[in-house]
Amino acid sequence: MARKCYITGVGTVTGNNKPHSLRRSKRVWKANLQKVRIIDENGKIKKVYVSTRALKSGLVKRA
Repeated sequence: MARKCYITGVGTVTGNNKPHSLRRSKRVWKANLQKVRIIDENGKIKKVYVSTRALKSGLVKRA
């Protein structure tokens, strides 16, 4: 599964863990994606992965 939101394009982000000792190590933040049924612009029902932020803000027309 591609970890990317169908609506907003939000995906995984990489960066560093930075503890108190300042020794950095790589880490990954994954997008909070949910599989939902939506109605696309053509009126067809699709199952896609959508971020929870897009769901809460009303960017998605759910089927």
